[in-house]
Amino acid sequence: MNVYVGVGARRGVGADEVLALIARTVREADKAAAVVALATVDAKADEPGIVAAARHLGVPLLTYPAAALAARPGPGRPSPAALAAVGVPGVAEAAALAAAGEGAVLLVGKRISPRATCAVARR
Repeated sequence: MNVYVGVGARRGVGADEVLALIARTVREADKAAAVVALATVDAKADEPGIVAAARHLGVPLLTYPAAALAARPGPGRPSPAALAAVGVPGVAEAAALAAAGEGAVLLVGKRISPRATCAVARR
């Protein structure tokens, strides 16, 4: 099964933390799942830990404007920190759903590490 991973993060998050969170979250969705893209908000397009994670996985990093993600809220709890930092009440779930496109289904809601969030969706 192909999956799309939404990622949110605090500035300065390391690629190792992002990759570990992605691995745990994708395993929760399906041990045989193949990540086909990472997605995040435009404001995090140059975040080194997220960029390095996409490069390590060999997948594109898709970015979306905050307004587009705000129009696709996930079912998870809104994050005051994300709202203050990037103008979206939650990045991971909305980005995963946006990347998966029409007919997207959230397989794993927002999972959290100390400096990152992750969610998994499929078409």
